[in-house]
Amino acid sequence: MENIFMFVLISALLVMVPGVDLLLVIKNTILYGKKAGHFTTLGIVAALFVWTLIAVLGLAAIVAKSLFLFNLIKYLGAAYLVWIGIKAWLSKGSSPIELSAKEHNIGTTEYSPKAHKSCFYQGILTDLLNPKTLIVYMTLMPQFININGNIIFQLCILAAILMALAIVWFIIVVYVLNIIRKWFMKPGVQNIFNKTTGVMLVFIGVRLALEEKAI
Repeated sequence: MENIFMFVLISALLVMVPGVDLLLVIKNTILYGKKAGHFTTLGIVAALFVWTLIAVLGLAAIVAKSLFLFNLIKYLGAAYLVWIGIKAWLSKGSSPIELSAKEHNIGTTEYSPKAHKSCFYQGILTDLLNPKTLIVYMTLMPQFININGNIIFQLCILAAILMALAIVWFIIVVYVLNIIRKWFMKPGVQNIFNKTTGVMLVFIGVRLALEEKAI
């Protein structure tokens, strides 16, 4: 591997730059609690693991070169973001999905395993259906791989670094959000938050659908 420090720096910036991953972690942590934020993070990291496996098997290059497959992933991802955005906008309670919950006091809610599973699925689906993740594997990582070495091993190391950075960053985000979560649990604030995140998710989905193939 070459310029590993530079890769860590670039990857950290990619992870920390506001995007759909960060928005989902914020939304689920604020609405459902710390565990939901962790499950969303777990889903995001699981998706990165799947993309790593796809890259190792050489399938990422096939997807990148196929306009049909690339657009299929893009439009499915865009449709999914628009769908969860609309559900968030229409939500009148504390959740844009059907969940069972037990309220103890403001800002402290115990959600069922179904809620955490839903957050996990949101994390993994948005990243699996995000062509920008494919771009990272096809354009960024190859620049830091020594072609004279074990390419698969180097790819796995770079992917592990990316996943580790994502875990650390989102754990910090969840921790901070959990501290201020009580304020967001007020009905009026929560309604504004639902509609704001809904609009942002729909906007990101529409923008994703309109973007041209970059690789």
